[in-house]
Amino acid sequence: MLTVIILLFVLGYLAIALEHQIHINKAASAILTGVLCWTLYAMNYETLVPTTTKAFENWHAMHGGPEAEGGVDPKLHFLVDGQLSHLFSETAGILFFLIGAMTIVELVDAHEGFSLITRYVRSKSKVSLLWVIGICTFFLSSVLDNLTTTIVMISVLRKLVADRELRLLYIGIVVVAANAGGAWTVIGDVTTTMIWMKHKISEWEVMRDLFLPSMACLLVPLGILSTQLKGELEMPKETQDELEEKSIETWHKALFLALGVAGLLAVPIFKTYTHLPPFMGMMLSLGVLWLASELVSHTMDEKTKSSTGVLSALRRIDMSSVLFFLGILLAVGALGSMNVLTQLAEYLQATLKNQSLIAVIIGLVSAVVDNVPLVAAGIEMYASTPLNDSFWMLLAYCGGTGGSCLIIGSAAGVAAMGLEKIDFFWYFRKIAPLALAGYFAGIAVYFLQQAIF
Repeated sequence: MLTVIILLFVLGYLAIALEHQIHINKAASAILTGVLCWTLYAMNYETLVPTTTKAFENWHAMHGGPEAEGGVDPKLHFLVDGQLSHLFSETAGILFFLIGAMTIVELVDAHEGFSLITRYVRSKSKVSLLWVIGICTFFLSSVLDNLTTTIVMISVLRKLVADRELRLLYIGIVVVAANAGGAWTVIGDVTTTMIWMKHKISEWEVMRDLFLPSMACLLVPLGILSTQLKGELEMPKETQDELEEKSIETWHKALFLALGVAGLLAVPIFKTYTHLPPFMGMMLSLGVLWLASELVSHTMDEKTKSSTGVLSALRRIDMSSVLFFLGILLAVGALGSMNVLTQLAEYLQATLKNQSLIAVIIGLVSAVVDNVPLVAAGIEMYASTPLNDSFWMLLAYCGGTGGSCLIIGSAAGVAAMGLEKIDFFWYFRKIAPLALAGYFAGIAVYFLQQAIF
């Protein structure tokens, strides 16, 4: 049955990749794949629940035998309450984080806050804008998470680039830059944060060791793509129309841009000091912007008020993207719960027996399945490796940037795919080779840096 579930996962993955060929929305494929994987797992729990893992042993020790669970089989109880409930808690946090971030960005956009940014992007050169977007995304992602950064930069690009094909190229670079930028700080990417919270890397050391490799991961794709772009940009026509239709004053724009940016930047700070999940900080920021929107609406005419409120912003959120995210996380979570990903990591260790090579392969595999359980497995396998060891640094880099090689390999890519309806194979043809070149360039810089210093 495990083989059937893995085959189902692969078929669901193909359905997502072939969305435009089979004319089935990727959200439907993802939801069906995720739910069916868990259904088959639950129907065959006797043989599939990994009873030899520490997670099961700890759960069983805390909850006792069948009598303590009302006669329910401990394996089934563990599957439902120990695995699925835990996964749903994490998934719900990610989804509410995503909804909150998208709503904040929509609010800033509705109040034309981004126009204050686009107004100062004077360059009409395609190449110049490419570098500005790439570098800005890289550094913004180091303090925000890559998901939020991607949502913000897509909103900015919609105001700057009219041609869809060109805009998608820029968004592809945003995905690469967001993942690269998140890898070199302990708050920029979930995998780097995981390794840091397990006390395997230190804050300043990871910045020192991974800044140049992460920068190389971005600069190589930027350099290659720069040779392919020529000419000047065409600004979107709707931008001027929107400015003429709405009676939004300059202080409205500045207020919501400032509140939006401050709210997003406050999320990692909120998490650091309260130790609450990131979605709580995002909801707090959304609450502040919602209150400001209600207060400011009294200074607007009825037409403008109706188009700039939070309820209007919520209606503009693409819920199919949120459901797509849910399906992907459920499907990958099912494989992780059945210990498939851990076994994969252990197989790599037994076959390759080279820590550095394993870290590189984990990064590449994370373009197909979630990098979190893979990195978690790596942490468990090499738990005795000392603080700030070269392996941990390389694992943080590879786990954070390897997902750029496929559009569904990272949260940034999944968000971009949903928001801009990016075709899987378009990304595979146009962006994946650039991302792969950047990935290996960063690894080369890392080893060169280690050899010199």
